[in-house]
Amino acid sequence: MKTEFLTDIEIQDLINEPKLIKFDFNDFLLKAKEKQGHKENDFIIERQDGSKFKIMARQNIHNPLDFSIILGYIKPNSNLLIRLKRYNGKSHQHQNRLEKTGRFYDFHIHSATERYQKAGQYKPEHFAEPTSRYSNILTAWTCFVEDCNIKFTNSDISQLF
Repeated sequence: MKTEFLTDIEIQDLINEPKLIKFDFNDFLLKAKEKQGHKENDFIIERQDGSKFKIMARQNIHNPLDFSIILGYIKPNSNLLIRLKRYNGKSHQHQNRLEKTGRFYDFHIHSATERYQKAGQYKPEHFAEPTSRYSNILTAWTCFVEDCNIKFTNSDISQLF
């Protein structure tokens, strides 16, 4: 079976596509479940072609700087999640292996790339860039909403955690 990769253009088109969230954000927070030292929750957005977006947020219970906010994509007739964007806290070092860059320890944003998909030995979203745009999960959420074209109805995005 031939593996089909998302191109960089397809990835960017998916990220840029408007995503309407129709839930009360307080409910999202209240339903966050504790799992392996984190609190986490997710939300699925069905698309007309049968594919789905999955928004996930998790935060370490003991270290508030250990968090991820993720935009995932699931192709039609598949259960394989491709993480298009991942906004990470300042809790670990990262190195872009294919680019052979030095390690950094900072808040950073992962992006899926065609190159990392084709390389095979790393996650599609392994590539990451340090950022000063956020300093905690709330400000990371604001960046995520802006970058991933998230639209809200009847919710207050500042009340995630």
